[in-house]
Amino acid sequence: MEILEVSGKTVDEAIAKALKQLGVEREDINVTIINEGKSGGLFGLGSEDALISVEVLDSASAGNKIPEGNKAPEPTPEAVVTSARETLEELLKLMGVEGKVVPGTYPDESGEPNSAPIAFNIEGDDLGILIGRRGQTLSSLQYILRLIVGRKTNTWIPIVIDAESYKQRRYEALQALAHRMAENVKTKGTPFTLEPMPAYERRIVHMALANHSAVFTESIGEGESRKVVIKPKRPSTAKNNFSGPRNGNGFHPRNNSTLKNGDTYNRW
Repeated sequence: MEILEVSGKTVDEAIAKALKQLGVEREDINVTIINEGKSGGLFGLGSEDALISVEVLDSASAGNKIPEGNKAPEPTPEAVVTSARETLEELLKLMGVEGKVVPGTYPDESGEPNSAPIAFNIEGDDLGILIGRRGQTLSSLQYILRLIVGRKTNTWIPIVIDAESYKQRRYEALQALAHRMAENVKTKGTPFTLEPMPAYERRIVHMALANHSAVFTESIGEGESRKVVIKPKRPSTAKNNFSGPRNGNGFHPRNNSTLKNGDTYNRW
């Protein structure tokens, strides 16, 4: 399930903002405090916003429970897809965004290729407003869509939405970056830290290198600063490439024939 991070002047204000944004009650969410924030000194200098992580509980995402004898029939997969598409089109209309919603194939939060059961790509011009910084706006829209469809159909399905194939391009770029940096770490024998990424993107890197023979990955940091570190499984065993007999200073000359009696070798 996707995690939503919300900030505010205080923890209570951040929680209130999250409840308003998600349209749920306090008992419907699980809150993790990432940063309690601080008020700062004179004129508010040095103040810091509180940051929380919010997860909607399954009972909330599935809507209000219905007595066993009065439950409606389980919706078919086709009905859920239709509901999701119509809801997304309505959301775009309310936002004043012109775009065409077409079916797509994308990974879900597991990072596995084509693992999302329902996926849409929004096609159109100038859809950067839907993507936002590091795809945050797109992730928020996706989360809202899941909540609405979940309440309509009484199901919880990891729907994935994209805009102008941003996620697909990012997915491919992250996989290529992960393998390229893994080879670099393998060669040099030293860890490499990637830029901060959201949880979804970090998971793509972890999955890409999960079975790599020479490196492993781990996440460090907190909140928006959390990032992936690629580390070698074995320490570097690289040796210098000097060969031949040592001279009087203990160095290996590259070409012994170029040294005369009394000459010294400078390796720099």
